[in-house]
Amino acid sequence: MAQFEFKLPDIGEGVVEGEIVKWLVQAGDQIVEDQPLVEVMTDKATVTIPSPRRGKVVRTVGNEGDIAKVHSTLVVLEVDGAGASQAAPSTGAPAQAAPGISPERAGQPAPLQTANVPQPQAGASAHGTQTSAHSGNGNGRKVLATPVTRRMAREMGVDLGALQGSGPQGRVMKADVLAHAENKPRPELRAPPAAPPRPEPLAEDEVRPLRGLRKSIARSMVQSHTYVVPFTFVEECDTGPLTSLRERVNAELARRGEAKLSYLPFIAKALVQGFARYPELNSVMDEEKQALVVKKDVNLGFGAATEQGLTVFVVKGVRHKKLREISAEIDRLAKAAREQKLQLQDLQGSTFTVTSLGRDGGLMATPVVKHPEVGILGVHKIKEYAKPVRRPDGSIGVEIAERMNLSCSFDHRVIDGHIGAAFLYEVIHAMEAPELLLMDD
Repeated sequence: MAQFEFKLPDIGEGVVEGEIVKWLVQAGDQIVEDQPLVEVMTDKATVTIPSPRRGKVVRTVGNEGDIAKVHSTLVVLEVDGAGASQAAPSTGAPAQAAPGISPERAGQPAPLQTANVPQPQAGASAHGTQTSAHSGNGNGRKVLATPVTRRMAREMGVDLGALQGSGPQGRVMKADVLAHAENKPRPELRAPPAAPPRPEPLAEDEVRPLRGLRKSIARSMVQSHTYVVPFTFVEECDTGPLTSLRERVNAELARRGEAKLSYLPFIAKALVQGFARYPELNSVMDEEKQALVVKKDVNLGFGAATEQGLTVFVVKGVRHKKLREISAEIDRLAKAAREQKLQLQDLQGSTFTVTSLGRDGGLMATPVVKHPEVGILGVHKIKEYAKPVRRPDGSIGVEIAERMNLSCSFDHRVIDGHIGAAFLYEVIHAMEAPELLLMDD
């Protein structure tokens, strides 16, 4: 028997480190080749690192929440056969080369495991392997649930191990906990969670370490605060023409049996119109060279709220996409974000970001510029209001109209106030004359 040191392989272009989110094995486990070892988060994507060898886990290196550097040791294995060797101390490049993840696997999000059972390769036998349960449930099954769901279960006295989750890959949702506590039938697969019970005051202080996506968000926010000198410009937009056009388009799409459009693809097209007049808004800052890099491609980031936190996915090549193509890509990536199936390429390369709270959009906000970008658009709630109008006979009347506020934040180091305001007015003009957005469709 010999020891083999498995090192964190390259898991994405430009990625030099990742946070250990969850260990899937522990010392003493017998594992097979390609069995998932650990979930590592990098650039807001959680990827599963598989084992390159069959053997016994001697020890794991690092705790959940720690940062692991690429090419640093993750797991020490006891393996059979010739060629298994003790890794020599690193002198720049590792003496024992870390097997790379296959191209089709690199950057894939971590699959949600319903039990920590070694998965043999096709045609291989699973006999002789051991399982390791980390959830502490009597049945040995690993329960998938967010910290919020686990805390709710504790407060309501519900044993998560007794539940069959309705979420993706068997994840236990808040609705499952509530239904069990109230002796109601289990909700249908992926049913929206019911309203949580009224929270009780904490008996003592609760420490919540920043881990996973929340820790990544914190690092990103600190980076933006460190570099960006922000200013925000807010203006209202008459959304009546856009709402009317969207209703007509969606009626025709429904007649054809095709997916309807949200407001977001129209907003994306309006931003492209703004970039045509003010290309410096579709840029990123190179801090090392102290240079503004104006991008030829329009890659829009869209904020998506998930149970783990805010994720920004990226729709590439918006300038050359039609409305329905933009809409389909937004829908696909938003679904992948909710199911934790985004890949690294879905999270990288944005040149401008759109953030929207939907129905909770409020009157206005000051969205935070996502460094190294230089601008971000905040989309708010559409509201109806009474609008005075002059009739043909000269009398004054009132009609019901609708409008929405748009908040645009900019990096004041490179975007002057009048440029930022002019850009937003260009976007608003395109949204108030939405027929022009259909010219290329």
